[in-house]
Amino acid sequence: MDAVVKALSARVDAHDAGEKIVHRPTREEAEAAVRTLIAYAGDDPDREGLVETPKRVAKAYRELFGGYEEDAGTVLAKVFEDVEGYGDMVLVRDIPFHSHCEHHMVPFHGSAHIAYFPSKGVVGLSKLARVVDVFARRLQTQETMTQQIADAVEDALQPRGIAVLIEAEHMCMSMRGVRKSGSSTVTTVFTGIFREEPAEQARFFTQVRLGK
Repeated sequence: MDAVVKALSARVDAHDAGEKIVHRPTREEAEAAVRTLIAYAGDDPDREGLVETPKRVAKAYRELFGGYEEDAGTVLAKVFEDVEGYGDMVLVRDIPFHSHCEHHMVPFHGSAHIAYFPSKGVVGLSKLARVVDVFARRLQTQETMTQQIADAVEDALQPRGIAVLIEAEHMCMSMRGVRKSGSSTVTTVFTGIFREEPAEQARFFTQVRLGK
């Protein structure tokens, strides 16, 4: 197990233009940090209900932030070119996701909608959902995540246009700070046909709303 942890101890920071290497602490160090946070919150990390919590949190983090160990390019590597000349919009809507705000490390969750106009081919529809998870399972901002999804589709398919729309509720607004639950944030990225032709952008919005 230690060998696996060491093998995965470095990752590329997706927010830096350069490839900054971040070295991952050991599981024991992570558990010690959780104990410190429990004590900082005002509780006793040695009481019965919390004594196993550091181990559980460290394990959960490996799942919640598993996107650091995945590559969107690999997910989208398989392109199907034999689509009988199909060139109209491909839309996958209402892709659920949950992520964590990089500012307060509290969750935000919602739905992603991804559309593109094929050029050289298409990818399996489930692959677009997996790409959302690759970027959502990291410390994120919604704006960055929206752009990362669009860039990944662009790199894999070079389509004639991409549309990405994300709607999410942020717990950093509803649980703390202004404490306004139910508010949602919408971010979009449009390229190619979707940016140049307002009618296609409007059609995208219409198709997304049909699922509501």
